[in-house]
Amino acid sequence: MALVQGQAVLQVKVRPCLRIDNPHLAKFCQSIYVYTMSTMNISLPDALKSFVDEQVSQRGYGTSSEYVRELIRKDQDRQQLRSLLLVGAASAPTAPTDASYFEGLRDRVRKAGNPRTKA
Repeated sequence: MALVQGQAVLQVKVRPCLRIDNPHLAKFCQSIYVYTMSTMNISLPDALKSFVDEQVSQRGYGTSSEYVRELIRKDQDRQQLRSLLLVGAASAPTAPTDASYFEGLRDRVRKAGNPRTKA
């Protein structure tokens, strides 16, 4: 649902946390997100517009705006991952991650999952 309010668009997204087999439970477990959105016009050559239209219809997006927003979110995720990788590459070397390292991790997970075991 989109409501126009001045220059911004108020969009309410409802995401059920359960399958809608039981409409009462699905309605009970809904999360509501409210976003204020701005409008941006983008000019595309015909070939790119056709590509976007195909992606919208083939991949189940409601509008081309949803498709573009998803592309932007993926690019943000990619940039964040790249940044983390660069920070990691620039950091000092640590101990090697061999079989004993992973066995130690497994032991820590087992101990965390069993509250009766004292560390």
